[in-house]
Amino acid sequence: MKIGLYFGSFNPIHVGHLIIANHLLNNSDLQQVWLVVSPQNPLKPSASLLNEYHRLHLARIAIEGEKNLKVSNVEFNLPKPSFTIDTLIYLEEKYPENQFAIIMGSDSLLNISKWKNYQALLKNYPIYIYKRPGYAINQTITTNLHIVDAPLLEISSSQIRKLIKERKSMRYLVPDVVLEEIEKYGYYK
Repeated sequence: MKIGLYFGSFNPIHVGHLIIANHLLNNSDLQQVWLVVSPQNPLKPSASLLNEYHRLHLARIAIEGEKNLKVSNVEFNLPKPSFTIDTLIYLEEKYPENQFAIIMGSDSLLNISKWKNYQALLKNYPIYIYKRPGYAINQTITTNLHIVDAPLLEISSSQIRKLIKERKSMRYLVPDVVLEEIEKYGYYK
């Protein structure tokens, strides 16, 4: 099975993440998309992160009932911070019958040279890139690059956290079930 790994802090998960994941399922050769919740991204400050288990729970309830979307906590049991190459090697050993690909936005592709063993990622794994506003795609970076013409959405987790702090509505930016959990437990306040 060909599985797309969509790595992220998902802090919190929002409809933009879900639209991208669903678009890739509908418009590529990926058979499943796994949302890989990263406990700690080495390129982002962890101070603003909600507890990893809360973020994992929010991601799981956001995709409940979807058969080709999965949420993975694989990086919870790996050394921190999480490095994509280490996660891929681990998953290949654990699930040798599957082929894994990486899903990322064009903004992440611009920073890929900062990633651990990025040359191995570019050489050995298919990478599905969706456009992010303001970030051009360098198509010559690797032959494994698949550009997906996904909907351009200017929704970010940091924007949602800001709305929560300002006590403004985030309705329609996150799934209703995620909204209810965030409000119930006072996350991000």
